[in-house]
Amino acid sequence: MLQNKTVFITGGSRGIGRAIALKLAEQGANIVIAAKSIEENPKLGGTIFSVAKEIEALGSKALAVQVDIRNEEQIKAAVEKTVETFGGIDILINNASAIQLTDTLRTESKRFDLIHDINVRGTFLVAQACLPHLKKSSNAHIITLSPPINMVPRWLGPHVAYTMSKFCMSMMAIGWAEEFKNDGISSNALWPKTTIDTAAVRNLLGGEMLANMSRTPDILADAVLYIVTKERLTYSGNTFIDEEVLAKEGITDLEKYSVVPGAKLYQDLFI
Repeated sequence: MLQNKTVFITGGSRGIGRAIALKLAEQGANIVIAAKSIEENPKLGGTIFSVAKEIEALGSKALAVQVDIRNEEQIKAAVEKTVETFGGIDILINNASAIQLTDTLRTESKRFDLIHDINVRGTFLVAQACLPHLKKSSNAHIITLSPPINMVPRWLGPHVAYTMSKFCMSMMAIGWAEEFKNDGISSNALWPKTTIDTAAVRNLLGGEMLANMSRTPDILADAVLYIVTKERLTYSGNTFIDEEVLAKEGITDLEKYSVVPGAKLYQDLFI
């Protein structure tokens, strides 16, 4: 389905990024894991090299590149290495993101800068570097992991700095759909309806209790697959929820994605 297509994924060494990488690799895509982790953190798990091995075990090609998306030169070098290795880029997954659920008084300037450097500036610079190559693809897609722009006070009040950064990512997704529609590049945002069992949920948000009220990253991986295998511009300019994408495919029984079958699920932020 994705034979000989090349996918550039930021933050793909674990969690949602890893699940997307493996799902697209199953369909024959070449996968570029562009992330920071080269040594495993026991609390987080996974490195660019461990995911590359998993991809290769599926029979697909992988390129592991250490990239901090706050560093423009590292981004450019990773894109150059990708094109040198695989000949181009067909799909960009903007998955790398930093979370900071603090209010205004408790958000230090260095943390404000971090989330905006990664979520906003980093996402923009990665897309900027990939776009000349996406333009050459016969069916180019950009997917940005960010929520619908829901301008209600309850999402802005508790953690305005983080919320701004995620809404900025979605604005870019919508903006690129319009800017590059004549180049045939599809651009969409994607966000989960429920919390997803990731290291962030287990270590920062709610521990095992919240993880057990969550879905696995596979639901987002499946949603990504359905989007990127559509013909160019079939889907573009959307801020999708994962359930919505699956429903368009006639899939409404989502029980298999629950970490604990039958458990009450916890709704994600921004929904």
